Amino acid sequence: MRVRAIRGATTLDVDDKDHLHLRTQELVESIMSANTLTTDDVISVIFTCTPDIVSDFPAAAARELGFGAVPLMCAQEMAVPGALPLVVRVLMHVETARERAEITHVYLHESVSLRRDLAQ
Repeated sequence: MRVRAIRGATTLDVDDKDHLHLRTQELVESIMSANTLTTDDVISVIFTCTPDIVSDFPAAAARELGFGAVPLMCAQEMAVPGALPLVVRVLMHVETARERAEITHVYLHESVSLRRDLAQ
């Protein structure tokens, strides 16, 4: 097995706790499904949010999916003028037999514009 890092992002329509949880869970579940992973494969997850998201921690949404034993961390993105608002990003470290080129990075909703080269 190798350690790989998987990137992803999503956007919110509004900064609301329930909406944040819904979109974060959609992102995490999409990454897990696209890469055929279980929580036992996940080493750690780093979430970041743009400064306009203050309703809750994305890690709380992941815990609701069964990530309670996985080390999770949240941080704030830089406040860059003109940057896409209401963005949740993720960097997930996993153990997998997949080659780097076989990893599927997931960008949902308006975050597709962040990495058109990786978005499906």
